[in-house]
Amino acid sequence: MSISQSSDVPFLAGSKINIDAIKTATRPGLRRTKIVCTLGPACWEVPQLETLIDAGMSVARFNFSHGDHEGHKACLDRLRQAAKNKDQHVAVMLDTKGPEIRSGFFADGAKKINLVKGESIVLTTDYSFLGNNKKLGCSYPALPTSVTPGQSILVADGSLVLTVLSCDQAAGEVTCRIENNAGIGERKNMNLPGVIVDLPTLTEKDISDITEWGCKNKVDFIAASFVRKAGDVHKIREVLNSNGGSETKIICKIENLEGLENYHEILAATDGIMVARGDLGMEIPPEKVFLAQKFMIREANIAGKPVITATQMLESMINNPRPTRAECSDVANAVLDGTDCVMLSGETANGEHFEAAVTIMARTCCEAESAVNFDSLYQAVRNSTIKKFGHLSTSESIASSAVKTAIDVNAQAIIVCSESGNTARQVAKFRPGMKVIVLTTERSTACQSFGVLKGCSSKILASIEDTEKIIDQTKKDLVKNGIAKLGDPVVVVHGAIAKKGSTNTMKIEYC
Repeated sequence: MSISQSSDVPFLAGSKINIDAIKTATRPGLRRTKIVCTLGPACWEVPQLETLIDAGMSVARFNFSHGDHEGHKACLDRLRQAAKNKDQHVAVMLDTKGPEIRSGFFADGAKKINLVKGESIVLTTDYSFLGNNKKLGCSYPALPTSVTPGQSILVADGSLVLTVLSCDQAAGEVTCRIENNAGIGERKNMNLPGVIVDLPTLTEKDISDITEWGCKNKVDFIAASFVRKAGDVHKIREVLNSNGGSETKIICKIENLEGLENYHEILAATDGIMVARGDLGMEIPPEKVFLAQKFMIREANIAGKPVITATQMLESMINNPRPTRAECSDVANAVLDGTDCVMLSGETANGEHFEAAVTIMARTCCEAESAVNFDSLYQAVRNSTIKKFGHLSTSESIASSAVKTAIDVNAQAIIVCSESGNTARQVAKFRPGMKVIVLTTERSTACQSFGVLKGCSSKILASIEDTEKIIDQTKKDLVKNGIAKLGDPVVVVHGAIAKKGSTNTMKIEYC
């Protein structure tokens, strides 16, 4: 059983859960956790994209391990048309291919080879070699110098396990023992657990994708694959800043042990984190992945940086209309861990039941949030931040005070005027239980806030100079939309002057 972490006195967690909570109908409109959907052939037409938006998508992920710039641009145009039709500020994420290691192609036009447990297979770094069940190409040139006898090589998401027997550096070959019967196709991913691979985090393809597609199309996020150290983040930011992408935020995907070991320096440099459990589960023992997830989410929460939990969350829904109970529990536990977003991959990109996948994920997030005591969570985040850093920053102090005041006066909403999005991010950090409305003149801030900040919606304004008029209209909209009643308090956070970095005012107003 788990123990409540919100008090010096230990209590079992789950005191808010009772039979009524189980019987009460889900209210998905109250959901705070955001949903990232990977786009693909199953869902990339305008009507389908509108369906995803209605179901709960706030970030559209473009996976650059597949497709070309022209195809992605056509999909982006359809996405932005769908978002305009639905009047939602859906964020766009470019997910880089990264420095992948893959097996090679087969001889004689074969689409699959069958490997037998106990037999040997040679891996050659000659990637032009057309392989069979005796010898197979590998895209990693340094393989013979990177592995040693006794180490494991995992192929095709771990469905094939090889044990290194010998390495021939001169020939560029590694002989392995096959540990299980398996059939694999061409160009399958390969993982080298515990090995620091000699590959750049940002490949030439990644740089081209970022500069020629990401920056030109004003994407909101770069999800950087296989980030291993803070220097990788600095390099990506340099590429963005040099190509007109300074407003694009960086989400670092932690996918191996080196990235985990350097997590704190990466977290300090990045704008957000993705717990990429697929490759991570190949690099560390699978029974340790949940510990890594909890560790990364907690540290990101304390840093006030959004975190996405990804991979196989509702995997069975690629083919099935309903998820397994374990999958729903996985989504719920990520929410209870403190994730800002949960992500769907093949479930939406290739799945027949893409709408159902988003719908059940949204409902599961909502149910998990209903078990959270947000007042205690606010105090836990504040206490953990002070314990780690000794004090709150000025912006954190204003955000913390806004959330505490909203709790004390039972405010129905927090209105945040934010140009850069930093104030909105700080307010979201303290996990308010009420709605957060971000007012901004910046399209990128609106998309990024709605996209990944927990509990935040956004509105783009023509001008933020007449702050009082804007706030009055927002209060009227709260009443009109049934979020608040006349006379209900709301907390407002803004600056005395309309410019970035000027937030210095928190006040209570009434609808």
